[in-house]
Amino acid sequence: MNKLLIAVVACVAVMFSCKGDKTAGKEGEVLADTADTIKENPDSVEEAIMESPVPKTVDELFDDFFFNFIVNRKMQYSRIHFPLAEKRDGKTVMIERRQWKMDHFFMNQGYYTLIFDNKRQLGLLKDTSINHVVVEKIYLNRRRVKQYVFEREHGLWMLNAIVHKGTYATMNASFLEFYRRFANDTTFQLKSLNDPVTFTGPDPDDDFKQMSGVITPDTWLAFSPEMPVKMIYNIIYGQNYTESNRKVFLIRGIANGLEIEMVFRRTRGKWMLTSLAT
Repeated sequence: MNKLLIAVVACVAVMFSCKGDKTAGKEGEVLADTADTIKENPDSVEEAIMESPVPKTVDELFDDFFFNFIVNRKMQYSRIHFPLAEKRDGKTVMIERRQWKMDHFFMNQGYYTLIFDNKRQLGLLKDTSINHVVVEKIYLNRRRVKQYVFEREHGLWMLNAIVHKGTYATMNASFLEFYRRFANDTTFQLKSLNDPVTFTGPDPDDDFKQMSGVITPDTWLAFSPEMPVKMIYNIIYGQNYTESNRKVFLIRGIANGLEIEMVFRRTRGKWMLTSLAT
């Protein structure tokens, strides 16, 4: 593992601060290649990352911290309160340091997902005053959620607890049940399209322009994005979810400029896709 690759791996940390940047150019290509390298050979790259110094500003934004947390074994072990409390069905077990296994979270799949009640909450990603964040692994078919609870203590982000619960016990319960079916069933998708669905995306004739229009049921299959069907992630940046009738679902690539935004509204108890942006 040469020094150049080590430097490149360290630079991948900027990926979270460059979300949705479709003009990243060569830097974006390098980051994407590095992400692929991590996926193909995580152990070797992990060794290189551990040799690279962690930026002093890593704890300012949670996303910057979390990227380092999921790729750097040394850092991950140092940022967990051992013994770590894991709560499930009213029972708590304590995980000792020797029992913990390195968790790369979504790094190996190359993308992650987020759920918000509205677009204003997107500003929380850049909020340096947040001191409490929950990262969720949502197992759609099992209807279970595994929550990783992080707190910033004395300026440092620490994993303090893991909590297991059913999706029914979350404030996104209704939407998650809908999404599980929507992602897996094309016929159900067609029945869940608003009339019309607005669309915004890159102009195929000009890389620097966006095009907009509408999607109808007969054109849906040409525009429908590939959606995760078994497990999705969510990061709660301190926002207070409500049983709202609107959800913004984001699919974001790791260092490759991918960003898909789907907005859903619930009318008379039925969720409908109202807009798609790619």
